[in-house]
Amino acid sequence: MTRTETTDPSSPFHHEETDRDAAPQYVLPLVARIERAEPPARTDALETAARAVLVLLSDERAAGEGEWAQAVRDWQDARIRKVVRRARGAEWRRAEALPGITVTGEHAQVRVFPPIPLDGWPKDLARLQVSGTELDDPEPPAAPGADRPVLWLSPEVEMSAGKAMAQAGHGAQLAWWELPEEERTAWRAAGFPLAVRRAEPTAWQTLTRSGLPVVRDAGFTEIAPGSCTVVADHPALRRPAR
Repeated sequence: MTRTETTDPSSPFHHEETDRDAAPQYVLPLVARIERAEPPARTDALETAARAVLVLLSDERAAGEGEWAQAVRDWQDARIRKVVRRARGAEWRRAEALPGITVTGEHAQVRVFPPIPLDGWPKDLARLQVSGTELDDPEPPAAPGADRPVLWLSPEVEMSAGKAMAQAGHGAQLAWWELPEEERTAWRAAGFPLAVRRAEPTAWQTLTRSGLPVVRDAGFTEIAPGSCTVVADHPALRRPAR
């Protein structure tokens, strides 16, 4: 996903400048393993990407004086960007050799790396493709359990699998930021269980008004700025509707 900009206010990709744009821009790279013969299911990949973001945020190297902490702080001071690329075979093996964390789902594998400058991609990641992350679910995913955190995808916005993986990661991050420390610790200890599901149209408006964290896309790629893409529904964050 590359940044798309325009100065034309009528364009769906027009982007308003903010203080966060003035800060040095960083990006959180995620690489999905997508082998030609056995690609993962779409929902599995989305859930694994969201968990990968949480695993990095909760890693001791990303906090305090950890080796990744400054990069994480710099990233969070600017636009919270995530870019998903795909790898297979030797590409995946080269990606695994770089500092990062591999998170495994049911079949999906996603490697998350500490944030990097927007124009500072390591060559083994820079050469990976953004396109080609189209994935399908062979069967509709089951309804999530009542106590399982759910990242609800908008039924009003069509997204590629790569874009949806990044958006699910945004939702997981917003939930993580809002949770009390006790709930963060419990979620991490449980292995960050979560589900990613497409919301029913009749429920979407209620979800966006519920007080739960809502991802509003900046509009750099694929969809218009300000579009609501994900609602992060963690049981510890549920509040009465406003």
